[in-house]
Amino acid sequence: MPSRVALRRLIPYFRPYRTALLLGLGCVVAASAIANLIPGFLRRAIDAMEGTPKDGELWRLGAVMLVTAAVAGLFRFGMRELLNSVSRRIETDLRRDAMERLFLLDAAWFGHRRTGDLMARLTNDVQAVRMAAGPAIMYFVNTIFGAIFALFMMVRLSPSLTFFALLPMLGLPVLMIRLGRAVHDRFESVQAQFSTLTTRAQENLTGVRVVRAYQQEPAEVERFAAAGDEYLARNMRLARLNGIMNPGFALLAGLGGAITIGVGGRQLIDGTLTVGAFVAFGIYLSMLTWPLIALGWTINLFQRGAASMGRVLEILDAQPGQVRDAGEAVLPEARGGRALTFRHVWFAYPPPAVHDADAEPRWVLRDVSFHVPAGGTLAIVGATGSGKSALLDLVPRLYDPQRGEVLLDGVPVHTVPLATLRAEIGYVPQETLLFSETIGSNVAYGLDGTPAIEALHTHTAEHPIPQGEDVLPEVIEATQVAQLTDTLAALPDGLHTPLGERGINLSGGQKQRTALARALARRPRIVLLDDALSAVDTHTEAAILRGLRGALSERTAVIASHRISAVRDADCILVLHDGAVVETGTHDALMAQGGRYAQLLRRQELLDAVEVA
Repeated sequence: MPSRVALRRLIPYFRPYRTALLLGLGCVVAASAIANLIPGFLRRAIDAMEGTPKDGELWRLGAVMLVTAAVAGLFRFGMRELLNSVSRRIETDLRRDAMERLFLLDAAWFGHRRTGDLMARLTNDVQAVRMAAGPAIMYFVNTIFGAIFALFMMVRLSPSLTFFALLPMLGLPVLMIRLGRAVHDRFESVQAQFSTLTTRAQENLTGVRVVRAYQQEPAEVERFAAAGDEYLARNMRLARLNGIMNPGFALLAGLGGAITIGVGGRQLIDGTLTVGAFVAFGIYLSMLTWPLIALGWTINLFQRGAASMGRVLEILDAQPGQVRDAGEAVLPEARGGRALTFRHVWFAYPPPAVHDADAEPRWVLRDVSFHVPAGGTLAIVGATGSGKSALLDLVPRLYDPQRGEVLLDGVPVHTVPLATLRAEIGYVPQETLLFSETIGSNVAYGLDGTPAIEALHTHTAEHPIPQGEDVLPEVIEATQVAQLTDTLAALPDGLHTPLGERGINLSGGQKQRTALARALARRPRIVLLDDALSAVDTHTEAAILRGLRGALSERTAVIASHRISAVRDADCILVLHDGAVVETGTHDALMAQGGRYAQLLRRQELLDAVEVA
């Protein structure tokens, strides 16, 4: 994306702060104008010393110069305070909007992106955009107006000397145009490699247990070092470019100074220029030179900001790959659960970016149809890879099927607003994820608003489950059903016990039970359990299942499991094989058929017998 187009997209972010922006820019102009008065006072003082100065004249000029410098300093403080605060607010707004957009995107979009790359865009790239939105604008305006005021004063002192002093400056536009685009391209390359480096670090830290288990620490360190070396090499190429740009500007400015000494010195000797005017002209030239040198740094900031803004815009302009929230249908009133229906559903995971459009999709689900009445319990069993998780993902619309449709109470789910649809569902995915908060906050995560979570922190740590008038009945009921009571009692602060990243200080079974409690606490009309008890021992599983029968008595439940013991009491059991429904019925009916379901049960019993032995 062209630099101007990318940075133009920042304009709406300035509008809420336009008053502060205009005041800040006004301070920049005022500071430049006032600072350019000081050499004039100095010229008068030097010229006065050549003759007989009036009583106190030099003191008055010195005092005026001091006051002028102080006022200019105040305006410079104001410009930095206002413009830097505006840029910080824009940075916050931009990062918030990018995060909000990410939450609107579907699983298909994330399937083609790396987590480390998204983290880099939300941190490093947004920071580079802030530098372009604040310091770069401030110094650019300071450069323009500082140069105009200084040039005006120089022309007043000596038009001919100004002409000769500015001749070398004609090379500035050439230098800026030739190097500016190269800075943009190289910084974009640096940011891309930073994303790779961040991804490598994120994957290794998340998977540190696997790395250690397979003794791959040296190999991973070597891979990270290789990515770091490439990041260094790209930064060095950018640094070499900056090393050419800034000295190039300084060289042109230095040539102007040399001409001033030669031509101005001759005018001084000829008497066409006073000593005070010569000194003032030199100061004005330096005041003109410094902004021009800073112009290289400013252009660098703009080019970096444009490159990073282009990367951030890829998030802000992203659209869901499959699931779009465009529904307006209203679900009928319901007291208990809702009827769930699949009609001839075919589903395949979205292909990668490079894919043959004419190739036949790799179907995960093939012509799946079933109906679960409101308040009923459907169990789904099948071997690994048979499509159990994919089927559950279609209910809350984490994905949409390519063919067929999913309905709740006869309403197609794709016509229902996502917020309405997902508010009806409590979901325990196969991979348990807990947040780095307290256990209580994790259990109360799905409840509306924050008061439920804040209430947990009002209880004393001596009580693992809070009691009293401000009790959270949803949390208490959910922790009891999920068999978390004993676990909470054993923890030092009960529900207030803080968890490590992804709940690392809990066992696999404890994490699954916490996730189950989180799903039940919101009292949903539909409960989806995707192998939610796989890490729980058989004794705890039996206790949880007993509690679940009561908790799910008025709710529609879909339970996917590889354990027959977890699903044998379901109203209907659906057997999947290679994405297709091969058997349907109750436990007794399926056992009487002696088909795949019976084979799965016998295999499980053999495995259990081996484990006991």
